[in-house]
Amino acid sequence: MTRMSSTTPGRAETRTISVAAPPARVVEYLADPRHFPEWAPGFASAVDHDHDDIWRVQTEGGPQRVAVRVAADHGVVDVVSADAPHLGLFTRVVPNLTGAELIFSLFFPDGTDPAAVDAQMVVVGEELRAVRDRVESGR
Repeated sequence: MTRMSSTTPGRAETRTISVAAPPARVVEYLADPRHFPEWAPGFASAVDHDHDDIWRVQTEGGPQRVAVRVAADHGVVDVVSADAPHLGLFTRVVPNLTGAELIFSLFFPDGTDPAAVDAQMVVVGEELRAVRDRVESGR
């Protein structure tokens, strides 16, 4: 029997928020990359469609190509690097008792400064609240 290492390559962080809306409405909002500047303004100032599931996102650091992978029936909307699909934001929307639970997960490479991870997760909290506010208000 092979013994698996107890160390994890990198660090995973997950945050959730409850949304007073049906899961399908949350997925529909997240699945449209044109909404990125509304809920993730620190990431995207503008978004243009490239082809298929690839989008060009204007960021502070310059343009980035992302793939938006959607499996609506499963509550999945992943926003990943078009060139490195293991990097990005992995989202899940699941029903909770009265609406939806929105789950954001990010993975950080081994050696990432813990302060940088903490700062990014503060931003993730802001993004979750922005999605909730937009979806609940119907904007």
